[in-house]
Amino acid sequence: MSEQYPVEQQTERERSARDIATLVYLIQAISIFTAVPFFVGVIINYVKRGDVRGTLAESHFRWQIRTFWYSLLWFVIGWATVWILIGFVVWGISWIWVVYRVVRGWLNLADNRPAYS
Repeated sequence: MSEQYPVEQQTERERSARDIATLVYLIQAISIFTAVPFFVGVIINYVKRGDVRGTLAESHFRWQIRTFWYSLLWFVIGWATVWILIGFVVWGISWIWVVYRVVRGWLNLADNRPAYS
């Protein structure tokens, strides 16, 4: 059952949700160069997830959370296989994939579109 909000309040919810999603994309972009902020971004996603339910940003939160978890998975796989030099390839591909996910998601948000088409 979806909550009903007055138009002004719904507009404010949408704006606030978009601002938070934008902040997390910025954090993820910074994380491309240093991994620590990536954890801060996903914590924000989980803490604010209920606040964005029913807004455009909800799909972006899902996108951002999945970007975090899959990148962490690929980091671990890369780390486990680095001794046979495959890990460096895995890390390189994962890095490119994260850049793609951050750019694509952020552009979709800027165009007022959901993260998933």
